[in-house]
Amino acid sequence: MMKMEKFVKLMTGHFDNREQFTEMKSVGTLFPYARHVNTVCNDKINNIPENFTGIFMVEESYYETDGKCHASPHLFLITDCDGGIMLSSYEIPAGEDKNTFSYASMKNVEYSDLKRSEKFTPALYQEKDGVWEGGSVSQFTPVMTFRLWERFSETCLEVSESMEVNGKKTFGYDVPVIYKRERCA
Repeated sequence: MMKMEKFVKLMTGHFDNREQFTEMKSVGTLFPYARHVNTVCNDKINNIPENFTGIFMVEESYYETDGKCHASPHLFLITDCDGGIMLSSYEIPAGEDKNTFSYASMKNVEYSDLKRSEKFTPALYQEKDGVWEGGSVSQFTPVMTFRLWERFSETCLEVSESMEVNGKKTFGYDVPVIYKRERCA
């Protein structure tokens, strides 16, 4: 199996941090219950060029704190590059609801209509002993910085995200969110 296929296999599926959430709650630490649903979506993109080797993926992230659920959907492109695997962000396709976008609700879209996010700096991931690590720092505005660091393995996805405005953290946690693959019953 090629490195990109290995990377995508680790990343796709249904994940949650139930174990971590329960542990944090038991010691009185405020932490979100979070779920990730990552689905390859090339089948919903029309007229992909014949020589195109990238894999598009819908990432559905759901964060629940204080009984309120916040969805954060994304469209990513995964490509092979000399230094490892590159993750680029794309705008949610025109006509889709940015708050409820999901693989299930995604309508077919023309490849030529997809727009790469200008804000997100592509994240580079490198593999060592079956574990992929990487991330990026994006300057969303002159005063807003987004930091992403992730680690993917057979056992879990570890995700650290933070947003800073004028150097002050406005979103993020001091420890990574540890998502474990949901097992079929």
